[in-house]
Amino acid sequence: MHRTRLAPSPTGALHLGNARTFLANWALARQQGWHIILRIEDLDGPRVKAGASDEAVDVLRWLGIDWDAGPVTQRSDLAPYRAALERLAGQGDIYPCRCTRKEIEAAALSAPHGDEHELRYPGTCRPVEPTPLPPAALDEPGVAWRLRVPDGATAFVDHIAGAHRHDIAATTGDFLVATKEGLPSYQLAVVVDDARQAIDRIVRGDDLLGSTHRQLLLQQRLGIEPPPEYYHLPLVLGEDGRRLAKRHGDSRISHYRAQGVAAERIIALIAEWCGLGEREKLSAKEFAGEFDLAAIPRTPITFNPATPHLAPGSSNRG
Repeated sequence: MHRTRLAPSPTGALHLGNARTFLANWALARQQGWHIILRIEDLDGPRVKAGASDEAVDVLRWLGIDWDAGPVTQRSDLAPYRAALERLAGQGDIYPCRCTRKEIEAAALSAPHGDEHELRYPGTCRPVEPTPLPPAALDEPGVAWRLRVPDGATAFVDHIAGAHRHDIAATTGDFLVATKEGLPSYQLAVVVDDARQAIDRIVRGDDLLGSTHRQLLLQQRLGIEPPPEYYHLPLVLGEDGRRLAKRHGDSRISHYRAQGVAAERIIALIAEWCGLGEREKLSAKEFAGEFDLAAIPRTPITFNPATPHLAPGSSNRG
């Protein structure tokens, strides 16, 4: 049986773009008979908001989304990440980095970088040759760890985006696998978690296409095979063409829920964004029955906050 995961991060409330991804992932899984794990990605310490995990679980249930296992958290067991770091260190694949963010930002002003999630690292601390290190080296305080990235582009085929090429060295360079706080980075944690939870089907937004190349590289270095299959959905954007955010108004699911908007109205809007046509109401079960991967638009969706689906009190309409 194939396995997928719903992986909200408790750094903020779920918004309409998140809901579209989770509903599409859930519907595809239920159609295909995939096992679903709910995983709370709670390693981003400073940005984790109190109560956000419980709210995310509550909102998913309110929308009609269910899962077969979980919720599981990342912070509850850090040992698997440490084991992965020790293997990478022993192979000479990672090295300690003592650069500050200000130093990296200053270097980025004079060097090209092409990934909005992470500044391009100029290689300041990179040793000339790969240097195998013992596990104890990882215990040095105040040191981050980076993966040595080879030059040149890599490629994979996505079920929605098609063939995708990306040059990690040109966009992010040697990327973080562990922070100065001693925690695994997002890239490492995702790879380790997907492997230990046997996740082989991943559905998410196409802003993470570049991250997929980094994760595939980590999988290779850690001997994880075969790689998962990926489905990257075009993003939901604001009317200014930028990623959905607070500047576009309040797009939180909890906001519309508090205003009396029914879950079925929100799902109907998301169904429209998934190429299923217009309708006033739709349950999660009905959405799963109608969902068609081939109908997914291959271009970004533009969010219009004035849509009738989201009118206050619309739970009583239609």
